[in-house]
Amino acid sequence: MFKKILIANRGEIALRIIRTCREMGIKSVAVYSTADEESLHVRFADEAVCIGPPPSNLSYLKMSSIIAAAEITNADAIHPGYGFLSENAKFSKICQEHNIKFIGASPEMIERMGDKASAKATMKAAGVPTVPGSDGIIESFEECEKIAKETGYPVMLKATAGGGGKGMREVWKKEDLRKAWDSARQEAAAAFGNDAMYMEKLIEEPRHIEIQIIGDSTGRACHLSERDCSIQRRHQKLTEETPSPFMTKKLRTDMGNAAVKAAEYIKYEGAGTIEFLVDKHRNFYFMEMNTRIQVEHPITEQVIDYDLVREQILVAAGVPISGKNYTPQLHAIECRINAEDPYNDFRPSPGKITVLHAPGGHGVRLDTHVYAGYTIVPNYDSMIAKLITTAQTREEAISKMKRALDEFVIEGIKTTIPFHRQLMDDPDYVAGNYTTAFMSHFKMKEPEVE
Repeated sequence: MFKKILIANRGEIALRIIRTCREMGIKSVAVYSTADEESLHVRFADEAVCIGPPPSNLSYLKMSSIIAAAEITNADAIHPGYGFLSENAKFSKICQEHNIKFIGASPEMIERMGDKASAKATMKAAGVPTVPGSDGIIESFEECEKIAKETGYPVMLKATAGGGGKGMREVWKKEDLRKAWDSARQEAAAAFGNDAMYMEKLIEEPRHIEIQIIGDSTGRACHLSERDCSIQRRHQKLTEETPSPFMTKKLRTDMGNAAVKAAEYIKYEGAGTIEFLVDKHRNFYFMEMNTRIQVEHPITEQVIDYDLVREQILVAAGVPISGKNYTPQLHAIECRINAEDPYNDFRPSPGKITVLHAPGGHGVRLDTHVYAGYTIVPNYDSMIAKLITTAQTREEAISKMKRALDEFVIEGIKTTIPFHRQLMDDPDYVAGNYTTAFMSHFKMKEPEVE
């Protein structure tokens, strides 16, 4: 087992990993930029190393500084969390070269599954359902026109190096294809330095449902059931739940089997998710694979009583998995609390938190690194907390979430707490009747004047 793990991340996920390390008797090393000096992950780690100024490219994305921090503290493993370097093949390879265990996917696996076009081809070969469209990268606009005609409109253009909704365009008719092709490539080139595109049939009224998997070094994998991530804004998830209200026993079995088949086909080691689009007829199609832990992993932990970070560490240390597939026995919902103003088009709201009262009680979990007096800096992602409620039924989980949101007080900055509180009262959400298009017709009610 590892003696010391460096966490190459910040905020709530770094604190989350530190807690599991402590429970396992493993020493932890936090890294931080000068902007994060007062963050709780720095205070709770056994050791902390400053790796640079606030900009990510000079700190959390600077591989040489992170490797140096691992070497001077004698860390024998690095956990990258999510985001930053968690799906960076070069960083995974550098860790290998320095004899430091990367608690994540191998460089070959990240490259194979990180490129969406090659990931789709791999899944097709594994016998996993994929969305109709191009077989790989589209070489020219003429080829793009031909594939769109064969696939049938509407279609979705996607950047092969994409993420976060960048380089994606819906095209509903032939006349709009050229403009979408040009703008998507320009956006992808600016965001990723890669303008390669592929095309898929646009799945109408889709739900975004992912299957959590974990594989070990023997090539065996299992799944930990599904998470419904369909409530999104600009392709960024806002809230997630498990089990999905759209799920049937047969669909769960079929999707779970497909996810395990995919993981075992590529001999995947570690925690990951197989992401699917599910249409209104409950046909499901592979979308992408995330070769890391997800922001929304706590809801899976809550419904099957399973520490995913602990399992990641065990698998990285060579311990085989049980091989058991899981079905949720409870219901859990996660609301991502962001420092954003939901009444003003979710504009970022950095600043000092002057008052914070955290909700509690049975079935309430709060993952956060902030506190009263903490300053939210504008340099990083705006998520400051994850509020999770767990109950016997979906109705009880929603009721518990309403109560927890009402208790949750954060002053000094704007947050998305009011959005989530209104969402929990929305008739379509309460009925479980939502798709990835939900936010296009959701309207915030103006706050009551006190």
